[in-house]
Amino acid sequence: MAHDLKKRTLKILRYDHRFRKKINGHLCGIDEAGRGPLAGPVVAAAVIFPDDVYIEGVFDSKKLTPKKREELYERIAGSAICWGIGIVGSKQIDETNILHATKTAMCKAVSKLKMKPALLLVDGNFFKHEGFDVVNIIRGDEKSFSIAAASIMAKVTRDRMMKDYERNYPNYKFSVHKGYGTSAHITEILECGYSEIHRRSFKIKSIE
Repeated sequence: MAHDLKKRTLKILRYDHRFRKKINGHLCGIDEAGRGPLAGPVVAAAVIFPDDVYIEGVFDSKKLTPKKREELYERIAGSAICWGIGIVGSKQIDETNILHATKTAMCKAVSKLKMKPALLLVDGNFFKHEGFDVVNIIRGDEKSFSIAAASIMAKVTRDRMMKDYERNYPNYKFSVHKGYGTSAHITEILECGYSEIHRRSFKIKSIE
């Protein structure tokens, strides 16, 4: 198991190193969490590492347990040169759309960086930035160490936010389903209606 983790970690580090050799400056990985849920914000993270970084186990956040994500979050935060978080709430998601809101969250994350990156590696196929060179990578959180790390930072940040929201909205088990459209969450909406953090543009047919 340890050998497999090391092998996987080295593989995604080598992927990033191919980009590092082509640039004069820092490489930045970007990813988001929360595009699909019915409630809560979309959160993006941008992470810059030193060239010699090694954190075993970093990978697509969806493939890790909550405990492992929390552990890696602390190690990433402690190892990164700098990192930034961008958050766009449900009201802005409804006013624009989730794709635009995701782009905005990513731009906010980049703006929080204390150092200017030379290249952005971004999960997906849609991001552009007027101020930086960008490489979009489909399933980048499984290929790039920097993107995978950003996915963990974004996911943990959002999960913590959803857990906090449950204190204000106790009729919804946000700490469990994180706002995603599980059957339990849909039942909560049917019984209690929408809360202030629900995305009204994400319609459920049974709700008028």
